[in-house]
Amino acid sequence: MTLQLSILATAYLLGSIPFGYLLVRFFRKEDIRAIGSGNIGATNVARSGAKGLGLLTLALDALKGALAVYIAIHFAPPTNGQASDLAIAAAVIAVLGHVFPVWLGFKGGKGIATALGVFIALVPLVALGSFIVFLTVVVLTRYVSLGSVLAAFSIPLLAVFLVPAHTPALLIGLSIISLVCIAKHHANIGRLLNGTESRFGSKKTKQVNA
Repeated sequence: MTLQLSILATAYLLGSIPFGYLLVRFFRKEDIRAIGSGNIGATNVARSGAKGLGLLTLALDALKGALAVYIAIHFAPPTNGQASDLAIAAAVIAVLGHVFPVWLGFKGGKGIATALGVFIALVPLVALGSFIVFLTVVVLTRYVSLGSVLAAFSIPLLAVFLVPAHTPALLIGLSIISLVCIAKHHANIGRLLNGTESRFGSKKTKQVNA
């Protein structure tokens, strides 16, 4: 039990590392929370005018999620192709760590990149499928938020078809992650419905608008 709690605590601490905030603070001497949407994630970092830092934020946020799950898998590997409850729990907690980081007063990002990382480690085919959904939507509409929401929504559905050994625990874990990511996009969903959401590549803004 002590080992399991340590692994889950590690998953939270890994997930809570605010790479977007740290990178912008270190390289540009700015607070990303006071720029654009105020979000610490890769999209807002890129829109702030630092596309390179945005890509690096995306990679590091995904990496921390994957690492949290891989640590859990090391101690509790899959059985008969089924992911362990510990790995599933680590995936959920890593995403929650990103969304509610202790270092920033529990006000973090929207969880998409970290969710991608945990999906790559836990259900790679599902991760690929959701990325295709995301990319297709963004290419067709240039709405990153819409692509993120639909990709998150597709995760549990894709798992049913792409993971033969899926368990109720896995589907519940994936659904929790998806719902958290979608809920964190509530402001974006409102702007999408109102037709005021910014498209990818639109002119950046220096003011917090969300």
